[in-house]
Amino acid sequence: MDQILDEVERRRGISAALVYPFMRSLMESPFPAPGKTIKVKTFLPGAGNEVIELRRPMDSRLEHVDFECLFKCLSVRQIIRIFASLLLERRVIFIADKLNTLSSCSHAVVALLYPFSWQHTFIPVLPSSMIDIVCCPTPFLVGLLSSSLPKLKELPVEEALMVNLGSNRFIRQMDDEDTLLPRKLQAALEQALERKSELINQDSDSDSDDECNTLNGLVSEVFIRFFVETVGHYSLFLTQNEKGERVFQRDAFRKSVASKNIRRFLEVFMESQMFAGFIQDRELRKCRAKGLFEQRVEQYLEELPDTEQSGVNKFLRGLGNKMKFLHKKN
Repeated sequence: MDQILDEVERRRGISAALVYPFMRSLMESPFPAPGKTIKVKTFLPGAGNEVIELRRPMDSRLEHVDFECLFKCLSVRQIIRIFASLLLERRVIFIADKLNTLSSCSHAVVALLYPFSWQHTFIPVLPSSMIDIVCCPTPFLVGLLSSSLPKLKELPVEEALMVNLGSNRFIRQMDDEDTLLPRKLQAALEQALERKSELINQDSDSDSDDECNTLNGLVSEVFIRFFVETVGHYSLFLTQNEKGERVFQRDAFRKSVASKNIRRFLEVFMESQMFAGFIQDRELRKCRAKGLFEQRVEQYLEELPDTEQSGVNKFLRGLGNKMKFLHKKN
């Protein structure tokens, strides 16, 4: 979708009349199956006939997500701090010079939360006329253009993480962002993301027909592994009551975790609306979900008796064959 919009904008910059022929050519093309590519022929003055290749991602979750923009704007450490803040449903404000930067980065950080969904106010690009929204005491994720920064600083904003996407720095923070996640899992996240290029290149010649060899696929797998390690055992604590209803055993779920750090994290995370919505969805489902997260959880539960080792090595090993060389180096 982003590629299509870029092409529309490129043509509109020359002449609005060039947009319609491109869109007509696009609509006449067959809709691609997941993982497949279509070719769209178009004409552009000065460039002649062009053939644009559009590939539909294997996983629709990432179809409109651009992790590359996020990593260009922010360091790995900053991204993990923002991720932690969103998990605890805090207020986060992105500030950038360009609309597409705000939109891309906002959608990207929300995608990191899979299999959970952001349950609160989400406005990737907040119009300056609505800037008072940032004074709300409830959780939100909003994006503001840099031109609104002077006005933002004058407002009585409650505790919030303010992120300047143009300078990779926090304008305002709570100063505890590095302590929100379980320590060993945070270290594993950082190591995997810092070495993302190595991991992608490692499998660049793979014949696999999925998204594992792309930045989007790798980053998604890294954060899914975080959730597998923290809540992957949730299905073991979904039991049926006398009425045949599925009920989640909250206390037993939390107490079953051996790591004190993860238990401490769960005590806070389990109070979030994200977690409540996730569990409620599982309780109400008549059949077991078969999404990517559930597939990874299934693999994790099968390995459970053999995963006594904890920390970075266990985390990286659990990401699959792509990560094995990292495990050996550690």
